[in-house]
Amino acid sequence: MARLTAQRGEIWLIDLGMVQKIRPVLILSTPYQDNERALVSFVIRTTSLRGTEYEVAHVAPRFDPGAFDAQSIATVPDVQLMRRLTVCDAETLSRVEHALKSWLALL
Repeated sequence: MARLTAQRGEIWLIDLGMVQKIRPVLILSTPYQDNERALVSFVIRTTSLRGTEYEVAHVAPRFDPGAFDAQSIATVPDVQLMRRLTVCDAETLSRVEHALKSWLALL
């Protein structure tokens, strides 16, 4: 079976295990090379909103209202990728990048 390859800006379903379950995530990492670890980095999409400055609203067809949470960044092996859902619009991706930089004090 061929490996699934996620591209930056795509929204995927990822299996995060029993506790966090299967969730949609926004891929932030770039594709890895053959000599690199087969990892993907992402922020989780949530529908349990808290109204923080690090939540970036995301409204799209086939999704319940929700947000990408820059405080929920993670990296997992690519074998946890399940399937690609769609591509995030450029404006939302830019807002997620800004929220992540703010959360990590990279601004």
